[in-house]
Amino acid sequence: MAETPATFSQPWPVRSDVRIRKVEAIVTAPDGIPLVVVRIETTEPGLYGLGCATFTQRWRAVKTFVDDHLARLLVGRYPGDIGDLVRLAAFSGYWRGGPVTNNAISGIDMALWDIAGKRAGMPVYELLGGKIRAAADTYIHAGGISIEDTLDQAKAFVARGWRHVRLQVSTPGGGGYGAPRLSTEYPDAPYRNGWSARDYLRTTPALFAAARQSLPDNVELLHDVHSRLTPKEAVLLARSLEPYRLFFLEDVLAPEHWDRLPEVRAASPVPIAVGELTTSMTDAVRLVRDGGVDFIRSHISGIGGLSPARRLADLAELCGVRTAWHAPGDTSPIGAAANVALDVTSTAFGIQEGHVYGEAVHEVFPGTLRIVDGWLTPSDKPGWGISVDLEAAAAYPAELSGHDAWAAGVRRPDGALEAP
Repeated sequence: MAETPATFSQPWPVRSDVRIRKVEAIVTAPDGIPLVVVRIETTEPGLYGLGCATFTQRWRAVKTFVDDHLARLLVGRYPGDIGDLVRLAAFSGYWRGGPVTNNAISGIDMALWDIAGKRAGMPVYELLGGKIRAAADTYIHAGGISIEDTLDQAKAFVARGWRHVRLQVSTPGGGGYGAPRLSTEYPDAPYRNGWSARDYLRTTPALFAAARQSLPDNVELLHDVHSRLTPKEAVLLARSLEPYRLFFLEDVLAPEHWDRLPEVRAASPVPIAVGELTTSMTDAVRLVRDGGVDFIRSHISGIGGLSPARRLADLAELCGVRTAWHAPGDTSPIGAAANVALDVTSTAFGIQEGHVYGEAVHEVFPGTLRIVDGWLTPSDKPGWGISVDLEAAAAYPAELSGHDAWAAGVRRPDGALEAP
């Protein structure tokens, strides 16, 4: 957005005359996925920060929130007051929380951390206390239309250096999340393209039985249910997968049933990972504190950015829970950099979801991190070490997400909507 006159004065004296001059949300889709990045420009020439605010399915709402509501609160303020500015952004609307609000605030939060790192001449991970590990181990996604196709993909990833692979295989309907959609097996059902939980419970163990036969024994296997089971079905699936030694089983229950996670986890012989649908710090804290998870999977921009995620990692350490931050293609390169800054500075680190960005993303965001042999290493440059080419970003305009239409087609054989 255009420069906005300062609406709120600096509330206390600071040692620097640097002020926030401009705040705007940039939306671009170099890989076809809308990415939202907040850019905060300061009065110091050339000094700006970038933060991830990517809520792909509702990106226009986030951009409007940043440009029309939050920008006027920040312009004229000192960028070093990260905690105060983030609290101001959170409290100013009275009704708080939710993915639109938290992603907008996350963009502000991460951009301010980027500025802090640049002003200090340090990468953000040093501002968090410095490294306790050199890099973060990642997992990657293999998803095929058949078991054979899935395993061929997995073998290719292992050959490229990955030690952790998530396996998904197509099932009738849209329920085979992370894999191509299959035609129906229910030609006489009210909804021919339906997805059956019972069939899913029967076919998924076959995928992992085959994987243990064909992949090296030291390769760790993961699976994402995508929130489609009842508590009892979740236990049945977990027990059926016990022989295959999964690294974790993800999102077995919908958020509406997270209060049942402690009992599911207690009955599960495999570790449980949940949290990408947390839309507040409070939700994430309850998952960790109340014994519902072995891995917390929050999308850190969905809970408000680096600042709350840092506190969540500390809580996870105290509760014996490990982190596995959400980071598919609808996380911007800035979000990926924030994830790995937490990974290398937290003793609670478990695993990092990995994504290989296309070259167009590297064009728009020079400095975007690359996974090498399955490892993700943070940049040693000040801040996130990532810049944005505004001209290149404009060359990849975003369209509305296709998730809405896809979600409308994920139904059971009787026609009832299923969690996408």
